Amino acid sequence: MQPLDIKLYNTMTRRKQPLVPLEPGKVRMYVCGMTVYDYCHLGHARVMVAFDVVTRYLRWRGLDVIYVRNITDIDYKILRRAEENGESITALTERMIAAMHEDEARLGVLRPDHEPRATGHVAEIISMIDTLIDKGYAYPAANGDVYYRVRKFADYGKLNNRNLDEMRAGARVDIDEHKEDPLDFVLWKAAKPGEASWTSPWGEGRPGWHIECSAMSKCCLGDTFDIHGGGPDLTFPHHENEIAQSEAANGKPFVNTWMHAGAVRVNQEKMSKSLGNFFTIREVLEVHDPEVVRYLLVASHYRSPINYAPESLAEARKSLERFYTALDGVELANEATVGDAHYQARFTAAMDDDLNTPEALSVLFELARELNRAKQEDPAKAPGLAAELRRLGGVLGLFGQEPASFLKGVQAALPLAEEEIEARIARRTAAKQARDFAAADAIREELAALGIVLKDSREGTGWFYEPPAES
Repeated sequence: MQPLDIKLYNTMTRRKQPLVPLEPGKVRMYVCGMTVYDYCHLGHARVMVAFDVVTRYLRWRGLDVIYVRNITDIDYKILRRAEENGESITALTERMIAAMHEDEARLGVLRPDHEPRATGHVAEIISMIDTLIDKGYAYPAANGDVYYRVRKFADYGKLNNRNLDEMRAGARVDIDEHKEDPLDFVLWKAAKPGEASWTSPWGEGRPGWHIECSAMSKCCLGDTFDIHGGGPDLTFPHHENEIAQSEAANGKPFVNTWMHAGAVRVNQEKMSKSLGNFFTIREVLEVHDPEVVRYLLVASHYRSPINYAPESLAEARKSLERFYTALDGVELANEATVGDAHYQARFTAAMDDDLNTPEALSVLFELARELNRAKQEDPAKAPGLAAELRRLGGVLGLFGQEPASFLKGVQAALPLAEEEIEARIARRTAAKQARDFAAADAIREELAALGIVLKDSREGTGWFYEPPAES
C-alpha cells in the first residue's frame, strides 16, 4: 500500500502531523460517546457527524478503520434522572440509546464498529484500578472511594498545557477531606444506600467517569492506538485524566493523535438550558430536513465552532438545493468518467489537509457548475460529472437523496413558492424606492408572519425561512 499524505491536527502538539498508523493500513480510533440520561443535543450531533466524516474519509482512502465510540450507561446523572422518572436505570438507558441510534441514523451517521457500555466492562475497570493502586498511582480512602494521585503522574497537564501549581491555585475551596490533594480525582465511587452498585475490593460502588474510557479503549483497541476524539469540553479534565490513568497503568503511550470537534453556538451564544437556546437533535429534525442539518455541520471545518441560527440553516438548505438542482434530471453513469480528474485530486488534497471540508465543498461547487454547463452544452458529459459529484459527496455523507424528491420537499416546506417570495421582495424594493415606507413595512410584516425573514444588505435583500413558533 502506498503511503498516504494525510495530515491531522493533534491537540497534544498543537500542530498538524502526518497520520502514520501504528499498524500499516489500519487506523484504530476511539471517540467519547454519550452519557445516556437524556436525548442527544446539537453538540452531540456535531461530534457524531465530525467523526463520521473522519471514518468515511479514511476508509475511502483505503484504510481499515476500527471505530469505537463508548456509551456511559452508569453515572450520577443517570441515577438521578431514573429516580425522577420513577423508572429503572436499565429502562432509562435503553430508551435513550434507542433514541440516540434513531437520531444518528436520520443524520446519516454510520454506526461505530464497537459501542462498548461502561456496565459491560466493570471487571476490567476494577482490574485497572487495582493496577494503579499497586503502582502507587491510586489509593483507597476511608469513605470507600478510590482516588488517583495526580501529582504522582509527572506528565499530568500535558494535553492542556497546564501547570499543576496553577491548577492547585484554581481548585475549589470546598476541599474533600478524604483526598490527599484537591487535584486528585475519583476512580471508584462508593455506593449510597439503594444505589446501583457492583462488588469491588473496596466495597460496593460504581466506576468513576474517567476510568471507564481508559478501560474500554484498552479492551477494544489495546494499550496504544491511533486517534482519540471527542467534544471540545472534554480536553480537561476528562481526556487529561484518561492519559494519566492509561499511561500509568499500562506503562506505554496512550494515543498518537488527539482530535477535538468545535463547539455549537446558537445565535452566537453558548448553547445552554438556562438561556433557553438548548435544542435536542430530534427537536431540530422535526422542523428541518436531516441532510440540511448535516450539511450545516459538515460545511464548517470540524475544529471550528458552528453557529446554529435560522440564517445558517437557510444557507445550508440553499447550498444543497444548488447541488440537487445540478443533479436533477441526469442519469448517472455506471462509472464516473470525468474528462478531467482534477476534481478528485483537489477534493482529496483538501481532505488530506486535516479534513478541510469547506475547501472540499468548494471543489464540489465547481463540479456542480460544470455539470450545469454540460447539461446545456454537452449532455453526453453530464452523466459522468453527476456520478463524480455523487461519489465525492458521498464521502461526506451528502447527496444521497433523489434530487426531485429533495427539491419537492424543500418547496413543500415553504409557505409560499420561492417565485412569489421574490416577487413580494421586488414589490417591497419598489415601494422603498418610491418612499412608500408604509407599504414596504407591510410587505415585510406579511412575510414575517409566514416565517419568511428578510435581511437587507448593500447587495440587496435576502431571506430565510424560520417556521413560526406554535401558539
